[in-house]
Amino acid sequence: MKKVPILSRHTPSIDRLPVSDATAGPYAITAGPDGALWFTLVHAGEIARLPPGGGPDGRLDGRIDRHRLDPASCRPSVITPGPDGALWFTRSHDHHIGRITVTGQVSSFAVPTPGCGPFGITAAADGALWFTQMHTDRIGRIDTAGRITEFPLPVSGSFPSAIAGGPDDALWFTLNQADAIGRIDHQGQITIHPLPTERAAPVGITPGPDGALWFVEIGAGQIGRIGMDGRVTEFPLPDRSCRPHAITADPVTGLCWFTEWGAGKVGSITPDGDIEEYDLPTPDSEPHGLTVGPDRALYVALEIGEIARLELP
Repeated sequence: MKKVPILSRHTPSIDRLPVSDATAGPYAITAGPDGALWFTLVHAGEIARLPPGGGPDGRLDGRIDRHRLDPASCRPSVITPGPDGALWFTRSHDHHIGRITVTGQVSSFAVPTPGCGPFGITAAADGALWFTQMHTDRIGRIDTAGRITEFPLPVSGSFPSAIAGGPDDALWFTLNQADAIGRIDHQGQITIHPLPTERAAPVGITPGPDGALWFVEIGAGQIGRIGMDGRVTEFPLPDRSCRPHAITADPVTGLCWFTEWGAGKVGSITPDGDIEEYDLPTPDSEPHGLTVGPDRALYVALEIGEIARLELP
């Protein structure tokens, strides 16, 4: 295991920034190439931008820009920076991949397989975007010109969910209903790694600062780690019913941060498996996606219509 320096743990201060009403559904969030935060409003059918600020308290301030999609029922889900300086996102209800420039120009590309339900998406080392198809057991690849290639998985009913690039330049993804982690290289060769725990139902996955992939098991209440050799280690959370949902890494501190959707908490885990948890101000806030912002704070999308900001060490 690659050793990563861990800075002192501390209890972070938490600020809340209202960004929508409770019906819009802030879901996934990422840091954009323009220094702003970009997030999806899954129920409102919009992409929102929170511009960088400069206030003395470190919070991002300024006007929230909201960009309506067509149709509004397309359910924008996961969003990620692309290799072309734009933001790319999945539209899980109308089965498209979306693209939005930092100036707000929107385009979309239909996925060839009907009813595929694209969800997770990430930029890869080959200069393309790779995404999961929840309903059709496929992994997709879209280049910046909008050309899509699809790769069938060797399992059925697996519900591929989140996807992330690994240190080996391959793509690693969670198979929520197959209780497994998958790997696909740029040529489409696929390997499936079953998890030790039944009904683990993995969702979020991220490259860790220790050279492994870290993921959450929403069904089992655990954090998982998988090395490049396929070896899996699992770390039970104090509340096994907390339903961890998303996870992201902070390379500066060596920590991975995750949301507990069912418990209204945010947690962190060291490469050695030391876990700490922090209560969000509203217990039923339904935290989903999270990202480290350009100001080195942790930002969490809360489905109640807020973005939470946690000061990192």
